[in-house]
Amino acid sequence: MVRTLAAAVALLGLVVTVPLAAQDQGSAPPPQLPRVDGAPPPVYPATITRDELGRATVRAIRLDAPLLVDGVLDEEVYREMPSFGGFVQVTPVAGGEPSQRSEVWILHDDTHLYVVCRCHDTAPPEEWVANELRRDTNGLRNNDHFGIMLDTFYDRRSGFAFYSNPLGARADYSVVDEGSVNTDWNPVWDVETSEFDGGWTMEMAIPFKSLRYRSGSDQMWGFQLRRSIRRNNEWLYLNPVPAFMAGPQGLNRVSAGGTIVGLELPTASRNLEIKPYGITGFTNDRVVETPLGNQYDANAGIDLKYGVTANLTADFTVNTDFAQVEVDEQQVNLTRFNLFFPEKREFFLEGRGVFDFGRGGQGFRPGGGGGDAPFLFYSRRIGFDRGGVVPIDVGGRLTGKVGDWGVGLVNIQTGGEEALGAESTNFTVVRVKRDILRRSAIGAMMTNRSISTTGTGSNQAYGFDLAFLPTDNFRVGGYWARTETEGLDGDAASWMVQTEYEEDLYSAEAEILAVGADFNPEVGFARRRDFRKSSAALQFSPRPQSWESIRQISLRGSVDYFESGAGVMESREQRGRFNIEFENSDQFSVNVSRSFERLFDGFAPGRDLFIEPGDYNFTSTRAEYQFGPQRRIAGNVSVEHGSFYDGTLTSFGISQGRVVVTNHLSVEPGITINQLDLDSGELRQTLLRTRADYAFTPRMFASALVQYNSNDRTFSSNLRYRWEYSPGSEIFLVWTDERDTLGRPEGIGLRNRSLTFKVTRLFQF
Repeated sequence: MVRTLAAAVALLGLVVTVPLAAQDQGSAPPPQLPRVDGAPPPVYPATITRDELGRATVRAIRLDAPLLVDGVLDEEVYREMPSFGGFVQVTPVAGGEPSQRSEVWILHDDTHLYVVCRCHDTAPPEEWVANELRRDTNGLRNNDHFGIMLDTFYDRRSGFAFYSNPLGARADYSVVDEGSVNTDWNPVWDVETSEFDGGWTMEMAIPFKSLRYRSGSDQMWGFQLRRSIRRNNEWLYLNPVPAFMAGPQGLNRVSAGGTIVGLELPTASRNLEIKPYGITGFTNDRVVETPLGNQYDANAGIDLKYGVTANLTADFTVNTDFAQVEVDEQQVNLTRFNLFFPEKREFFLEGRGVFDFGRGGQGFRPGGGGGDAPFLFYSRRIGFDRGGVVPIDVGGRLTGKVGDWGVGLVNIQTGGEEALGAESTNFTVVRVKRDILRRSAIGAMMTNRSISTTGTGSNQAYGFDLAFLPTDNFRVGGYWARTETEGLDGDAASWMVQTEYEEDLYSAEAEILAVGADFNPEVGFARRRDFRKSSAALQFSPRPQSWESIRQISLRGSVDYFESGAGVMESREQRGRFNIEFENSDQFSVNVSRSFERLFDGFAPGRDLFIEPGDYNFTSTRAEYQFGPQRRIAGNVSVEHGSFYDGTLTSFGISQGRVVVTNHLSVEPGITINQLDLDSGELRQTLLRTRADYAFTPRMFASALVQYNSNDRTFSSNLRYRWEYSPGSEIFLVWTDERDTLGRPEGIGLRNRSLTFKVTRLFQF
């Protein structure tokens, strides 16, 4: 294993060092520019041409002076230079004419790229869907909005997206290999909007410093434009995208984009960013071995980002702190397997796409979406140990691309935490991925944890993966991986082969997945071990023309079959789903599942309940109604009833709820109620969650998350205030309180409480 690690590190060094020596992206552009993948460049004064596939090539307009970004299109350039449009519907009618007209300009000067749209709308403003001011929320993409995806390296795989609504709220994210989306990528940029008699306008200014690109004259970028008119459930794109990608995800199909030509780009900056922070606050914790009572603490740290090349970024962090991150949303677990919680810490979110191992990008859904496929790298293993938080002393990361190679390298040193019995530990992750053909890739990954959690010694994992996409509709992917842990000498390998065919009317998928009993990725995540899974699914989704209120009907059938490592059938689940999508974007579905479970060991699905080992057959039915996310009152309401092991389960839930009180204030309720009637007893599990958000401006908001979990008997609250007082610089005020509800004589008992004040300051060079 040591030789394997050494060889891989040497390979990484070769991959990185040789291209870096050969290309200094701060100097002149490559000697030969790529050929336009699409229509020929438009001839002045025209600004757009299209090829036989409908893909647009747009000429960027060069400005001699900076544009005044105020949302009012009164500059001379808008009268002198022709706009372009010609958007096409993806929904409700694939390839149909848009209900509203759009006029677009793409301009640039020495420092900024400007994206401008005059969004005509014949409806009065009170009928527009515009009720979100917060940054990067799902609510914003469910507003009327206009946005752009920029493929700055013209590789037809990855890019950066920016969009805004009529209120001037903003959202941005990066996408890698048309798959992994990182909404926590938060560059510095500006946008202003305004209304006019007959629509709304938007001026977007993106500093070149906020992007990675190749310097030089007459450069080309890939791009896609999207406009949403949500009252019609209408999604428009400048360049056609497949009909099965209806809705917002079409923007991430980078390979379907057009081309921007004529860009006179300034020398790519090294983009050195230094972001120090200062933090202070009080902590009260009564559940640790040595209780803390209103202990005061103050600290400081620093993050540094440096552009090694135009497409390779190094990040360093010292004394990292994540006090401003929202607490986890609690979950109810009715299975015998581990729960997966998403990463929310910004340092680990940025550039994460390159670390997606075995998931292939381009929309792969390993494990049929059930999460059975393990993760070789799960960043929440870093900074958390034995149920508590441990300090991150220092760390570094290198992410990006060198030619056709995707590179990811992470090294983090965590400190010890005596109260948890956690030792100081080093974490290392090495990832390389090679682009092949048009949209395919092969790659390898290795991880190392210096101190294993399962015994003495260290823990390593390594593997290889493949994503092969010969057409837009057909995909094949898979991986092989192995772990090494002292004391675990059994089957420590895992592998998967998956294939998918997807189009608007039909889709199919099949998968074989195996995870050994001793497969132990301690820098990763494995939901379950010691099994082999075979699964298949078919879907038929017609769009009936005779029913005006129905947009699409979907019929889906699937089966998952699990065997233990010894070859004994362990479980089987057969599912059928009927779904109706209405023209107003509401959806109604009925799901029927029939399951078989063979328990070799019993488990507890809830407090004071236990299910004995044995064989169980059970059937359940679930009905769900989803109110369109563009509504002022939206969410999913579900009811489920059926047999559950040796008893019954009845569930009621409200998820993804959102109530828009005003354009500044929204409330997001969530309810889960499970009534379990088993041989070992009866239990009602209740999980209540409510989030309230108030946006003062697009750069300042306050939020509150309140949760009650009857299973854990806890009540918690998390209040956060965030103000971006200068682009990239922020102030946070965070209050967290967790209490048990055991009915102590003194009332609700305090478990822990903290008040934190944090300030960051961004310096760019």
